[in-house]
Parts: sequence; C-alpha cells; structure tokens
Amino acid sequence: MVLVTGSARVPRVLDRRVIDLSDASVPGSRQPYHAVMYARRADRSSLERRLRSLVERVTRASLAQLLAAYRGEGHAVRSVALVVGSVIDPARIGNDHIRAHALEGQLFRTVLEGAVRRARLPCATHLERGLYDRAAARLRRPRARLKRLVTELGRALSPWRADEKTAALAAWMALGR
Repeated sequence: MVLVTGSARVPRVLDRRVIDLSDASVPGSRQPYHAVMYARRADRSSLERRLRSLVERVTRASLAQLLAAYRGEGHAVRSVALVVGSVIDPARIGNDHIRAHALEGQLFRTVLEGAVRRARLPCATHLERGLYDRAAARLRRPRARLKRLVTELGRALSPWRADEKTAALAAWMALGR
C-alpha cells in the first residue's frame, strides 16, 4: 500500500505499508484455495466459508486501522486504487493448482474492494499489465518519463519495489480524477 498526496501535476509519496489480508496464525488463510484444494472433499465447503470469512474480517480490520492511522496523522484518504495481476475467471482454468491461485487473487481483490466500499471510498481496480500505457494517456506524459518519475517518487523509501511503483502510479492516476 502506498499513500500518495498532492496533485496529478505534482504527486508525493508519503507512506508505504503492508496491510494484512490474512491471519498468519491460521494455517491456510494466506492461500485459502490451496488449503481447500488439499482438504478432504467432505470438509472443503465449510473450510472455504471459514477461510473466506476470516479473510474478510482481517481485511476490514486492517483497512479500518490504516484509515484511522492516516486520519490521526492528518491525512484524509479520498480514494483507493488497486493494482491486480489478473481478473481472469477462475472457472475458465482447467489446472487445479493454477485455478487455486486465480481464486485466491479473485478473493483478495473482491474482499479488499468490498472493505473499501464499506469505508465509503471510491475504488478503482487496475490491471498491472498495460498500467503504464493507461497512465501515460490519463496523465498526459510519455510512458518512459512516467517510469522515471515513479522511480523518483519513491527514491527516499529505498528499496522501492516494482509493486510499490505500480501502486504509486495507480494512486497518482486517482489524484487526476
């Protein structure tokens, strides 16, 4: 998660954090569909419901804590932008293991989107592939220049990872709305 402030002309990164979407003390909550896939057939439905409920609870609490912390620091979060690797329909995937990954991506994305809606914030979800091209069009800057600017935005936060850069770029796009 990356907090970006300022304007579309002059964005600034104020913070970056990792928020919990699962409970490290509960086996299987980090990869719930892997846990379901390897569970006994008779236990799969109830395990899926329990793990989904846990993911929802942890995600809502993590987002609420984050928003409260930012409010306490004087930052008013006005919107949220998510960057996801895929929005493929898991039902279209034949391989059980790959389908489990797709189901997990879908679960965490939809649960986080739901938590943002509960917080009454607008939420945009962006596909990682092609994000720089879409941002170049929206922010009216050349793609190569955007890449350099996003790298500069996080220079003080070294290391500044690729996922943090795309999160900052999506947040920057939200500033332009």
